[in-house]
Amino acid sequence: MEDFWDYSSAAAKSLGIEESELSDLRELGILKPGIHWKSSPSGQIKPWKPEPLYNINLVKILLKNQFFINNSEKSAA
Repeated sequence: MEDFWDYSSAAAKSLGIEESELSDLRELGILKPGIHWKSSPSGQIKPWKPEPLYNINLVKILLKNQFFINNSEKSAA
């Protein structure tokens, strides 16, 4: 499986979630830097506020696994 990195808006659309949810997952540490997301320095000037790029394939896998784990926990109760 080839890595596919894209900006927040396109990644969120591809993943079927809101951009804010993607940002929340990153801020909470659920999405790991260098694995699920990385900073994009391209074309940015100081003050540097890098826009994150997301590895769509790895985030999809994480979300599917997280969904499965959450549903399993609910079923076990």
